[in-house]
Amino acid sequence: MKKKDIVATFSIVGFDPATGEVGVAVQSKFIAVGSVVPWAKAGVGAIATQAFANPAYGPKGLELLEAGNTPEEIVEILTGEDPDKHERQIGIVDIKGNAASFTGNNCYDWAGGITGENFAAQGNILVNKETVTSLGQAFKNSKGPLADKLLSALTAAQEAGGDSRGKQSAAIYIEKAKGGYGGLSDRYLDLRVDDHPDPIEELKRLYRLQQLYFGETKEENVLPITGQVKNEVIEGLIKFDYLSSEKPSEEELLNQFTKFLHTENFEERELDKGFIDKEVLDFMKTNEIIVK
Repeated sequence: MKKKDIVATFSIVGFDPATGEVGVAVQSKFIAVGSVVPWAKAGVGAIATQAFANPAYGPKGLELLEAGNTPEEIVEILTGEDPDKHERQIGIVDIKGNAASFTGNNCYDWAGGITGENFAAQGNILVNKETVTSLGQAFKNSKGPLADKLLSALTAAQEAGGDSRGKQSAAIYIEKAKGGYGGLSDRYLDLRVDDHPDPIEELKRLYRLQQLYFGETKEENVLPITGQVKNEVIEGLIKFDYLSSEKPSEEELLNQFTKFLHTENFEERELDKGFIDKEVLDFMKTNEIIVK
């Protein structure tokens, strides 16, 4: 990679002690930043490698974390053997909440990082220092799951100034023990926007979709398919071409609703026959077909 291809970006690396989730969120004026910057391993920690990025920092850093080294020690080890360390930037957090951030002396202004309990925030070629301080402040002040905190941090950083060259791509990557599809992997959340005029907002849209498809049904969102709800389900099934009649039999209605759930990838929100998740009903009322 040429020096002009520096991954100018801002990122936040975070850990949630309540869930054990570790991850990274990042935005950059660089195509497919998610293919370079974020690294994480459940039960170990997370790393962001950027600026004139050394991708080897990711897997090697995670190995060092797993071996018991602290984030600060890992920064020393990785940069100590790197002749281009002054052009690197890295953020690390472990599952004890310890964090470290390193910015090489030759990273283009504004460049720097901050750390706090459970997070490391850093950036280079930024409009201002406030971009990074906003990352950290938003992470500390935000509520909810780790993904919400990381995305809130990206939004705040962009509003504070962001990358001085503009916007192009964004990504979020989170690992959680058995948090992946079917509980068979640790890849809990892996979303990328590789090229978009407003990548953070697009990333947030993808996250909302991910939550719609894979989130758990809340007890208060369980609705019986009767009365007005039944009418709205019928209208939705007609809109999505699963029904042609406004007065289907009960059997046809429920069978076609089940077909809708399976075709549109709503298996995770499928309830007992005769009931619907309010989130699915809202989707049927307000959205166009996504998967068909």
